[in-house]
Amino acid sequence: MARQSDIITSQRSLRKGRGALSNRESRFQPLNSEWDDGIEGPSPVTECRRVTVRSIVSRNNSPDIPFYQSINPYQGCEHGCIYCYARPTHAYLDLSPGLDFETRLTYKHNAAEQLERELAHPGYRCRSITLGANTDPYQPVEKQYGITRQILEVLQRARHPLAIITKGALVTRDLDILAEMAGDGLCSVAVSITTLDPQLKRYMEPRAASATARLQAVEDLSGAGVPVTVLFAPVIPALNDGDMEQVLRRAADAGASGAAYILLRLPLEIRDLFHEWLHQHYPLKADHVISLLRQCRGGADYDTRFGHRMRGTGTFADLLEQRFRLCCRRLGLQQGERAPGRTDLFTPQGANRDQYDLFS
Repeated sequence: MARQSDIITSQRSLRKGRGALSNRESRFQPLNSEWDDGIEGPSPVTECRRVTVRSIVSRNNSPDIPFYQSINPYQGCEHGCIYCYARPTHAYLDLSPGLDFETRLTYKHNAAEQLERELAHPGYRCRSITLGANTDPYQPVEKQYGITRQILEVLQRARHPLAIITKGALVTRDLDILAEMAGDGLCSVAVSITTLDPQLKRYMEPRAASATARLQAVEDLSGAGVPVTVLFAPVIPALNDGDMEQVLRRAADAGASGAAYILLRLPLEIRDLFHEWLHQHYPLKADHVISLLRQCRGGADYDTRFGHRMRGTGTFADLLEQRFRLCCRRLGLQQGERAPGRTDLFTPQGANRDQYDLFS
């Protein structure tokens, strides 16, 4: 039997409203910064620093990612999802992918101005832009800074296609823009719903919207004519995979027309952060969950190969894919990400518009 002192020690790292249990060092900047605030103590205060960016549209050529262009209004994410694949990017700021990632954020105050400049550049080629590819554009700090709203206004004026990925119910605030753009085939939204279990959600995604709020957002978006995909991601074996069929059914009932899923990925610092979290919150399941994940990755904690890293291989991964395919067929849900929005309406705005017209 565990001693009382052991239990107290193991619980000391729990902090209300935070996902990570520690501020583990990054791969570039070794550090050891811990709060000593007692059992279930106060959460570290969220800091959001203003930064000026010289470019705002990011591009990728990964065959596993269904978009070429993306924008991230914020670095770091207050939602605190323990599994977030963006956590390792905080290492580039000499910060920890642990608690720093969810408490030490930056917002790109000139994002909209820079976007308008880039869209009007003579050499710009219009392709759909995804918001939320890295960190959530509708995390809580968006209420204060409104950077996502400003970006949407630029895209709306330019008649530029976009896709949004979010687990924030705040997305419905911008229905006026999204519905108008969706009417012209310029917009779609993917709402991530990982579980219907409130306790698991509270541990796993402490500051994200509840499943009920996200399902209401699906209903509001679809009711306004915005195409909605439900994203069941990440799938964690023996933890939330049993929720898949019910999540898809509830989302379909709310008006979602498509669905996608991704198996949990544990690159770089996420591995130790997730294992620490799993042993803390689900000690009796931890070894089983890790074993199933490794079976999907050829015995390793992570498989970097394109074509495998999002789905895994082996018996469990195959069964998961069959369950997903059959459920989507039964519910009439389109499988996978949506096709990019139309680009023929693009009309760049700003100072360089006349130059663009010369090259178009």
